[in-house]
Amino acid sequence: MKKFFEEFKKFITRGNVLDMSVDVVVGGAFTGIVNGLTNNVLKPVINWIISLIVKGDGLSGAITMLSPSYVDGVLDLASSIYIDWGAFISAIINFLLIAFVLFTIVKVMNSINSGWADMKKEAKEMTSKEVVELRKQGKSKKEIKEILKQRKLETEEKKKLAEEEAKKNAPPTTEQLLTKILEELKNK
Repeated sequence: MKKFFEEFKKFITRGNVLDMSVDVVVGGAFTGIVNGLTNNVLKPVINWIISLIVKGDGLSGAITMLSPSYVDGVLDLASSIYIDWGAFISAIINFLLIAFVLFTIVKVMNSINSGWADMKKEAKEMTSKEVVELRKQGKSKKEIKEILKQRKLETEEKKKLAEEEAKKNAPPTTEQLLTKILEELKNK
């Protein structure tokens, strides 16, 4: 779980253009849902908790008046200048929810893509004739994979041995000949 949140933190703090474009497209699609969740579920819960702690109005009352305006002795918020901390906190919650949803989508897509890549790799390794023949022999998928893996290792080993043999039987290079001549001259 810790690794998941570390990856999430890394995701929201990097500025990759592709990730940002995904953020914009999918974030736009989820804005209504996230705003609804924030304004209708999370904000009331946060307001309730804040009102229990500070005996106030919660986020809706979390404002800092810079230039209050009164009409008939009543504070007029429409013409007052103030900082609305509740709206700011709601915007932060919206951002974190959208970023989390995007992170989850990208993580799922990446795992799907890596799964497809693994399947393609395995499919290339297995020729259909070999698989059909092994299936006729009653082998399970796991056994077939193991057999094909073993064959691949044997093929690689044979290839290595052939390369070593070719090096041994290859005619000497110019450098080897010159080295041999120098040794002969030193011995005389």
